[in-house]
Amino acid sequence: MNILFLGTGTSTGVPQIGCSCAVCTSPDPRNKRLRSSIYVEASGTRILLDSSPDLRQQALRENITDLDAVLYTHAHVDHIGGFDDLRAFCWRRTGGLPMYASPETMKTLRTMYGWAFESGKARTGYVRPEPHEATEPFRVGSVLATPLPVDHAAVDTCAYMLESGGMRLVYMPDVKSIPEASLERMKGADLLIIDGLRYDLHPTHMCLDESLAAIRAIEPGQAFLTHLSHNMDYRILSGRLPENVGAAYDGLRLSLP
Repeated sequence: MNILFLGTGTSTGVPQIGCSCAVCTSPDPRNKRLRSSIYVEASGTRILLDSSPDLRQQALRENITDLDAVLYTHAHVDHIGGFDDLRAFCWRRTGGLPMYASPETMKTLRTMYGWAFESGKARTGYVRPEPHEATEPFRVGSVLATPLPVDHAAVDTCAYMLESGGMRLVYMPDVKSIPEASLERMKGADLLIIDGLRYDLHPTHMCLDESLAAIRAIEPGQAFLTHLSHNMDYRILSGRLPENVGAAYDGLRLSLP
């Protein structure tokens, strides 16, 4: 499994509009963060997790031209706002582009992008979704995907556990707390990618101490923090992390053998 971080920022991105703080003005490219999303390749299967408002820029930067499916964690705009850019991944397909989301998230997609879901009105040049409500484990090519409910504000949100070749990846960019049943399924994952918004407490996201506590409870082989705000300088944050925990940055590539 090969994992590519397309974006690692919070909903505002970093730099944040109108901000002149040390991180927003930093020359370190690892402090430049588009909205959070990852791209996973495993044995020829290509999966996008969330279509951020920066999807076009991310896909061009990384030369991503094909997808086998899109998996949505939840319906906040920073995770679905690039929906229309998915049209480019439909042009060379004979059928629709499979999209997986919880029933509530799929309902929001249908409301916001109703033109794409209207029966019998799909046009060649536009997004052609093949919607699937993800409530149980499902397969996308060589990958087994399991949606795991997590708590994040009042919006229905899930993490995804992806399994391929005996490796397990867990991705949850937006989370405040993890229900026990989901936590048990995540334990011992080979790679955990988790929300690490800022140092101070936040009402709907994990702060650093909460993220590290969750990592200790899950005991992954390796963990990376994502969905980072402009409070998090890459160099300073990296110096405060345990040995098996890293700070993700845009363009970071990881591989699970």
